[in-house]
Amino acid sequence: MIPEIKKTAEHKMARTIETLVSDLGKVRTGRAHTGIVDHIHVDYYGTQTPINQVANITLADSRTIAVQPWEKKMVPIVERALRDSDLGINPNTQGDIIRLPLPPLTEERRRELAKMVRHEGENAKVAARNVRRDANEHLKKLLKDHEIAEDDERRAQDEIQKITDKSIIEIDKLIAAKEAELMTI
Repeated sequence: MIPEIKKTAEHKMARTIETLVSDLGKVRTGRAHTGIVDHIHVDYYGTQTPINQVANITLADSRTIAVQPWEKKMVPIVERALRDSDLGINPNTQGDIIRLPLPPLTEERRRELAKMVRHEGENAKVAARNVRRDANEHLKKLLKDHEIAEDDERRAQDEIQKITDKSIIEIDKLIAAKEAELMTI
């Protein structure tokens, strides 16, 4: 029972870190990368479909993303989806290629993004601590039902705390790396 609880807690904390990595990938830094548009969906014959399933997404240069829909009639639909997205970038269409020019970040915008990154990190830490709390409550319930001994419960809580500490250190490293990436010009 205890190994199962620890394994579940470890798995959930790993998922929290994966989610944070995914969320940080969407934060725009000074350079262009195709991950910026991954969360955008387009209306493909009545179905909301991820943009990377209806178009080829490449980097034209360090500040420009090129989106080339596979079907000619999808160009205006993809362009509208990009314009209406939360990117705040005005797409330029040239034939069947849509270009997304990423303007250089201002110092003020870099600070805003860094604040947002720290906020995402705090959310991830809270999620990890919630996993720890749930695991500890589960252990206390087992102790109360006399299914485990007090020493085993204490040892398991210590191990879950170590897992939590390791996860929080990993989250801090990810946040620090993303902030450094944001602040380099």
